[in-house]
Amino acid sequence: MQEQDRSFTAERKDLLLATLQSQGKVLAKDAARALGVSEDTIRRDLRELAAAGLCRRVYGGALPMPAAQVTYEERTALNTSGKSRVAVAAAKLVQPGMTFVLDGGTTAMQVARELPQDLVATVVTHSPTVAVELLGKTNIETVLVGGRIFRHSVVASGAATVEAAMRINADMFLMGVTGVSVEFGLTTGDSDEAVVKRTFAERSAETFVLASSEKIGAASPFLVLPLSAVSGVITDAPDSAVLSAIAEHARVVSA
Repeated sequence: MQEQDRSFTAERKDLLLATLQSQGKVLAKDAARALGVSEDTIRRDLRELAAAGLCRRVYGGALPMPAAQVTYEERTALNTSGKSRVAVAAAKLVQPGMTFVLDGGTTAMQVARELPQDLVATVVTHSPTVAVELLGKTNIETVLVGGRIFRHSVVASGAATVEAAMRINADMFLMGVTGVSVEFGLTTGDSDEAVVKRTFAERSAETFVLASSEKIGAASPFLVLPLSAVSGVITDAPDSAVLSAIAEHARVVSA
């Protein structure tokens, strides 16, 4: 009997993970009804899946695990082709003569590499690694915003960074996040980093979100902005119910 119970549990968990992948979320109430078990059983399954690093528990159910849970080095190898497509699409939004803010992170690094060699522009960034990458673009003036270095994303953060960001007037902000969902908005894994991103967005005429497919439907603990507050979401994610729901709140730019 115990062997059979373990088999049923494994099957339920597989179905829950499949629902997460196809729908971008699991609601405990709906899953319990669909699988003919109690909500307590589903919540226990979700707790165990979360403990194994396979999902993120939220009120009422679960969401996919955000990329914020892995290190910067690990993220450099995550969905590299998708990030490259997002970067190419983002670089096409940049016009000569612009002053724009380029966030930190692995996708932003790809954007820096995709900018045309002859582009004349001013780039503001709080990422020392992005700033170094831009040194090879001889016509780009790079402004590095300082502060306490947040090691996880290798960006400056804290009060000094926010104060400097408040003095910027930019045409556009290319913003990285770790989660994009209708329910939880645009999120990231650090509260100070969220404030810096929000400040840059407030100081920019337009904000576009760099969101490779693993970030669509995911959520991290700290809200940056609601979806309706940005100009668009640049993503390589295929068409899905989750992406359609996002498109009702913000323009989706396909990469």
